[in-house]
Amino acid sequence: MESRGVASHSNIVSSREKRAKRREILEKKKAIDELIKAASSEKDHLVYFQPFCHYNRNGLSVFLESGSGDKLSSSVKRYIQNLLKVNMEVAFGPEWSSEEKVKCRDMVASEARYIFVHEAPNASVDEISMKLDKSPLVGFVHYRFTLEEDIPVLYVYEIQLESHVQGKGLGKFLMQLIELIARKSCMGAVVLTVQKANAVAMNFYRSKLRYTISSISPSRVDPLMGLEKSYEILCKAFDHEAKVILEGSG
Repeated sequence: MESRGVASHSNIVSSREKRAKRREILEKKKAIDELIKAASSEKDHLVYFQPFCHYNRNGLSVFLESGSGDKLSSSVKRYIQNLLKVNMEVAFGPEWSSEEKVKCRDMVASEARYIFVHEAPNASVDEISMKLDKSPLVGFVHYRFTLEEDIPVLYVYEIQLESHVQGKGLGKFLMQLIELIARKSCMGAVVLTVQKANAVAMNFYRSKLRYTISSISPSRVDPLMGLEKSYEILCKAFDHEAKVILEGSG
């Protein structure tokens, strides 16, 4: 009788522990969902980083503006499509025709967030708000807040710059801004996808910005499968849990 009572007590404790564990998991999931919802509903992330709204270095002067996928004008949509084709068609090769359709669909999604880059060499910081509509676009960043392996992340879908503004430090500047936005929004990491054929981009992220091939990238999930894939998933994690899960490091 005594041993049966001990077993019964043990079962009760075990049941309580399981319920507590389930409650903890659900509360964590709810908190993460609320984080992503709050970050995604923010209309203008640049508001918190005013010094980053103007880049004036290496003979280049540009101003940044926020946007969202469901509010793009027809002219901006055409601009994005054209710049993507110019910059990415060669890297994707035969896959481009199908990939272009995916990118066109992605770019107008309500969860798509943008940083638009306007070139305005003769405008002052005070004048720029009145001149953005007339200042030509020279690039953009498309990013979203989402989940990867239950980790909240900022996923960079695109960072595209016109050729004449490349090589002037602007890409690094924009990625530093993206990392600040991710941290401000309490994301665990910045994640992005790079075509293996795009050696310049791969070197930029891995060597200059210290991004890691993620543990969720095909080449690390299954090396044989990875050989068949044309891309790698890179990441930069900000906390221990994200490093363990997305970088595979302790």
